[in-house]
Amino acid sequence: MRPNILPLTLALALAIPTVASAADQPPPRIIVVGEGQSTLAPDMALLSLSVMREAATAREALTANNDAMAAVISAMKSAGIEERDLQTAGVQIAPRYDYTPKQDGTQEAKLVAYQVTNTLSVRVRDIAKTGEILDKAVGLGVNQGGGISFTNDDPSKVMTEARKKAVADAVAKAKTLTEAAGVKLGRILEISEMPNFQQPRPMMQEYAAKAGADAVPIQAGENAYSVQVNVTFELN
Repeated sequence: MRPNILPLTLALALAIPTVASAADQPPPRIIVVGEGQSTLAPDMALLSLSVMREAATAREALTANNDAMAAVISAMKSAGIEERDLQTAGVQIAPRYDYTPKQDGTQEAKLVAYQVTNTLSVRVRDIAKTGEILDKAVGLGVNQGGGISFTNDDPSKVMTEARKKAVADAVAKAKTLTEAAGVKLGRILEISEMPNFQQPRPMMQEYAAKAGADAVPIQAGENAYSVQVNVTFELN
């Protein structure tokens, strides 16, 4: 029986490595980062209000704290804050000790009281009432916290503007770079938005929340929403 013999042309084709043609090579490209920013006056205030009560026992401290926080929540609702905008952020019960130095250099711990802290998160949709609400809360027993920030309920439109500016910024940078390098800028191959870069940042502007003469003065300013994009261009 004759052995199987590959045709000469096929054997040579298998023996010679394939050389990639120029058409198989990826086109030269440039990647540019563009940034866009748009500002918007806030329409919502976020408050963090804490009530701390102290007593000889944890039960007594919790009862006193419950009464004080119930009064604060009732006042928030009377001021027009809806149920959906009130949320308990945490309840903490902790002992408090006094430490007395001893002759041997150590300290003796003595239980003095128990502290109970209840924190309430409040969304104020009428910014003009923010100072009034803070003042009322303190009068009803809020003695810790006081954290405040300003945000927007729906920043989608201003985010769209920021995205457009970011892409335009990338295009402008790419044109500058390619002109300086003496090459021609081609079509866009890919666009991607960088995550975790969209949080609003406060901008100092003249925007005051008008309230009563005795209310806490509040400056809401403006929020700046920023977007970064990576844009890949083909080079011709």
